[in-house]
Amino acid sequence: MAPVHRSVQRKLGTFPAFHKVEGRRVVIVGGGGEAAAKIRLLSETSADLVVFAAELEDEARRDMEVAGASWIARAPIAADLMDAALVFAATGELEADRAVRALAKSVGVPVNVVDRPDLCDFYTPSLVNRAPLSIAISTEGAAPVLARHVRARIEAMLSPRLGDLANLAESLRSRVAEKIAPGEGRRRFWAHFFTGTTAAKVLAGQLEQGAADAVVDIDRAADASKAAGVGHVSLVGAGPGAEDLLTLRAQRLLQEADVIVYDKLVPDAIVAMGRRDALRIYVGKAKGAHAASQDEINAILVREATDGRRVVRLKSGDPLIFGRAGEEMAALRAAGIPFDIVPGITAAFAAAAENEIPLTLRDVASSLVVATGHDMRGDTLPDWAGLALSGATVAVYMGRSVATKVAGKLIENGLPPSTPVAVIENASRADRRAFAGRLDELAQIADRPELDGPVVIIVGRVVAESALGVSPLPLVAMAA
Repeated sequence: MAPVHRSVQRKLGTFPAFHKVEGRRVVIVGGGGEAAAKIRLLSETSADLVVFAAELEDEARRDMEVAGASWIARAPIAADLMDAALVFAATGELEADRAVRALAKSVGVPVNVVDRPDLCDFYTPSLVNRAPLSIAISTEGAAPVLARHVRARIEAMLSPRLGDLANLAESLRSRVAEKIAPGEGRRRFWAHFFTGTTAAKVLAGQLEQGAADAVVDIDRAADASKAAGVGHVSLVGAGPGAEDLLTLRAQRLLQEADVIVYDKLVPDAIVAMGRRDALRIYVGKAKGAHAASQDEINAILVREATDGRRVVRLKSGDPLIFGRAGEEMAALRAAGIPFDIVPGITAAFAAAAENEIPLTLRDVASSLVVATGHDMRGDTLPDWAGLALSGATVAVYMGRSVATKVAGKLIENGLPPSTPVAVIENASRADRRAFAGRLDELAQIADRPELDGPVVIIVGRVVAESALGVSPLPLVAMAA
């Protein structure tokens, strides 16, 4: 049985949730600037706002009138807070706020004490309002300016008409439920609804045209759902490890996937970008330890797609470069399973980019060889020695364990011992490391106990033109 995937994530100290306040009393205690700010925030809801204060400053009075709130010109007692949805202590005075908090706690109502997080049952986030959609942003005690900055960016990203799209979706829910069976067909319809022509027209202000398109799409999805039987497999490159090197298409497919089949070198953070309720199947391979054989992986892909699921086969780097995608494609074709391929950034390119190694360079190297240190039979340096001798840059994958043999055979075949080499571990990741040296020093890399991550070896004169130094190079570690 494959191990259960558990993402390694930072833990939140608070749990974001939304309070239902429509038609319920929300009490604000205070008449100054602190209270005015809460009145303005809560005026964006349909709550029944009640303000308790002996006096109101002009700002609070003005905001209260705009919000249509009620004012009671005294301090509250416990009975005033009974059955309130929320209470805000906003007097600006610590002892007065403490008293309000005690009253709220005595009747079991959650209380927020403005600017006193240690006294709060809940926090008020920075709010992006696209009613009925709302986005709450909290920084858990970090500078409020950060939340405001994030809110400003989100406000700029989201169309003011996003609420119209949400309202249209709500109006169509019963029609969708009636015509499209629960499961894949319905989920795909909604994915298309929020990303396709309907959304584009509604967000452009063409609400009637968007609604008409949606009705047509519902009928089309209903027909497709009845005819559906076979799912789909996407062979997706996860890149070398950094989440922000994942392609936009890969991100979208992860969000749409019903099943994610992933390798050992794919970071947890990237797997966690998939749908929360997607089935995750680990099939990682390491030297001498395979969670699943290639035949078993092929069978998993065919089985899940045959059951009508959308499968993402998530591979480190690019699926077509030492990812055994050819075997998986052959198995899918034989089973009549539709599939597509989403390229990813392969490790050699990421390693070269972050170390400023020009893989090709006029008058130095006009070709690039991407190779593995051994073939299926385990032979070292099977075919590409001659290419290295002709001046090509060679990127060797999975070469750490055979670094000694690679260097020996290249030198034996005539490549100068002084040829520059670079050894990059964990390309693109936070714990990346780079070592540079000469070809006749490459054997020493294999004996470095601190190297335990995936390694790419780059051999060629272009290394001398990189950020790692000039040839001849002493063997040095370059910190990330």
